[in-house]
Amino acid sequence: MGTLLSKQFSSAATNVTQIIRGRKRKYEEDEEESSHDENVMELSLNTPKRKKLLSTAQYIYQALYKEARSSDITVRALGKSFELHKIYLCQSPYFNSMFNGSWRESQEDFIAIEITDPNVTIKSLDIVFGSLYHDEVTLEPLEIIGVLATAALFQLEGLIDKCAEVMCETTNSETAVNYYENACTYGVQGVKKFAFEWLQTNLLGFFSKNSNRLKSIDVELMTALVSSPDLCVMQTEFSLYIVLRSWMYLKLFPDYNPEKGDKEVAQDHTTYFSRRQDDEDYFLLTPQGREYEKAFRALRLRNLLNHYVDIKILKQDKIIPIQWLYEPVFEQWVHMLHIDHSIDKGPKKVDDKVFYETCMRCGRILQDEGFQKWRWTGFNFGLDLVLIVDTRMLSIKRHHRTENERLLSLQVKREFLIKITLISLNDQRQVKHSQTTGIKELSLEKNEERPLLQMDPELNYPLLISANILVVTPNQTKIESNNATVTITGDIPGALNRSIHTVKQS
Repeated sequence: MGTLLSKQFSSAATNVTQIIRGRKRKYEEDEEESSHDENVMELSLNTPKRKKLLSTAQYIYQALYKEARSSDITVRALGKSFELHKIYLCQSPYFNSMFNGSWRESQEDFIAIEITDPNVTIKSLDIVFGSLYHDEVTLEPLEIIGVLATAALFQLEGLIDKCAEVMCETTNSETAVNYYENACTYGVQGVKKFAFEWLQTNLLGFFSKNSNRLKSIDVELMTALVSSPDLCVMQTEFSLYIVLRSWMYLKLFPDYNPEKGDKEVAQDHTTYFSRRQDDEDYFLLTPQGREYEKAFRALRLRNLLNHYVDIKILKQDKIIPIQWLYEPVFEQWVHMLHIDHSIDKGPKKVDDKVFYETCMRCGRILQDEGFQKWRWTGFNFGLDLVLIVDTRMLSIKRHHRTENERLLSLQVKREFLIKITLISLNDQRQVKHSQTTGIKELSLEKNEERPLLQMDPELNYPLLISANILVVTPNQTKIESNNATVTITGDIPGALNRSIHTVKQS
């Protein structure tokens, strides 16, 4: 009985202790929570709160421009009147000279501006006038040409620079030609250069597959592109001739807009020129064709003669006069004899300008990473060059097999100059990253392989490879005839031709 009572008292005492401790712990927790709340409130009450009010620039824009309060000048242009303020208009040199000089308008509160530039619109005027009242401006790519034209009219260099930034950011297949032309019109050199470089990179890589876009390129721009040593020629020079042929057809027939695929479109272009009668003159000698002569003259004609299929097509098309090809053919023949008699073992050192004017231009697009090797097929003065990509290393090999010795140069060493440029593009086909070897002097023995460059980690696939190659020594030869002296200057093309030959792994 005593034991039972002892247990009951002990249990009751334990419960009381737990209750007391629980109340104490809850009190301590409540006290801590109360202290935390007090600290939070104190911090909240003593921390400054920044709230943005209507800024001065926003107020000025709203009150003075949008609501036209205290306007002291009315400018009428394109049939619309703008209630403005001389003090803000004087940010423009155009208006500053008008209001502060001896002009009649300096004393008037109304001026009318006659605008003949079709690119200037009421909307672009609104944007440009509004920018004088604010510290920021919203520029929409679809309206950028109008804003640029208006900013150029009023000589607002700061706004022109902002337009240039937007134009460079949005240069793509839809805008490149338009941006280039307007950059030329308004003297925006940065945009002109950027758009031209975009076209250099994409003329063959994009426009050759979207030939209907070619019609927007005028003769002057096309001539400049074809002449450029930095043009990314995909495959070979003959691919550039095919693009020029399509371009000329589309310029002749601007309403031509088929719903066919590119192959059918190319066939239409080919048929138009090849169906001409044998007794008809070469197209570039006709009144219709003379307009496009400059662009075709810019082709490196000697590089169109490296493959028998290419020559066959040139003959069928009857676009380029046969007389144009006499000098390049003779030039090729002289170089071939020099190589065959070991007089020319290849170029060693030439001026950069000479290299870029006389080198072969060729290229390729690598879609995926991995081991790949290829050659640009066709006549190359007995020098069979194979390019190899393996684990982000680009190499070149002088391929020489004994069964082909009758067609290959027997010289133990052959020298040549080469420049390789690797290009990665973004979604707008702008250059995201590029890497180049510069002009390299190489001397290769038979079957010797040499690394060209280790690819930068920033280079991503698909990868554009643009090659400039010079395999013969540029020279100057004169042909004496009874009637005239023909001067031939330059090298003979090498490792190029109409198509790319992919080399199988041995």
